[in-house]
Amino acid sequence: MIQAIFFDFNGVIIDDERIHLRAYREVLQTHNVELNEDDYFNCLGMDDVAFTRAAFARAGREVDDETTRAIIDREHELHRSIIESEVPFASGVITFVKEASREFDLGIVSMAELSEIEHVLAPANLLPNFTVIVTAEPGLNHKPAPDCYRRALELLNAARRKGRKSPLVAGQCLVIEDAPPGVQAGRAAGMRTLAVTNTVAESLLRAAGADVVSASLADWNTDAVRHVFE
Repeated sequence: MIQAIFFDFNGVIIDDERIHLRAYREVLQTHNVELNEDDYFNCLGMDDVAFTRAAFARAGREVDDETTRAIIDREHELHRSIIESEVPFASGVITFVKEASREFDLGIVSMAELSEIEHVLAPANLLPNFTVIVTAEPGLNHKPAPDCYRRALELLNAARRKGRKSPLVAGQCLVIEDAPPGVQAGRAAGMRTLAVTNTVAESLLRAAGADVVSASLADWNTDAVRHVFE
C-alpha cells in the first residue's frame, strides 16, 4: 500500500526544463561553451555542478570551482527572471499536491538547490505540504543513483518516528519523475514509479522501467494512486 509520494521538482512540479536549457545555453556561451538540446536532455538528473562540469568536458576543457559557482548563480538569476511573471507549474500539480498531502506523506527529491525550490514553492504556499525535501548536497550521488531516494526515505522515517508512526519501506513509496535517470533512481531504491511526459517521450520513460506513464498529473487523484498502485 502506497503511504508516501516523492516528487521530482524540475519537470514535475514546475515544467521548466526548456527554461533551464535556455538559461544555461546563454550563460555557457559567454564562456565559449556550446549547449544543444541533446546535450542538455542527456544530462537530466545531474545536479548543477555535475552538469556544468560535463558541459566543459564536452568542450575538452576543465572548469574550476569558482567559475562553476558563478555559472550556476548566473543561470539561477536568468531562470528566476524568466519565471518572474508566472511560474509554469505543471498541469494539475497544485491540485494533486494539496489533495495528496491529506492522505500521504509527501517529499521532494531533486538535484536542484534548495533555494531554487523554495523560491518557487514558498509564494504558492506549497512548502507546508512536504514533510521532507532532498536536494543536491556533497556526497550524494546524482540520479540515476538511488542515493537521493534512499535519503528521502531515511528522513521521512525519522519524521514519522517523532510523530510515533511506524516507519515505511521502499515499496510503500511512489516516485513521480519526468526523465529516465529519475525513474531509474526510484526503481533502484525499490520504489514504485509514475512518469509524466512533460519533458521526454513516453517510449524513453517506459524503456527506463517506469511502472506507469501518464501525460499529466491533471489525470490523477488519490483514488487513482491507490487503485493503480495497490
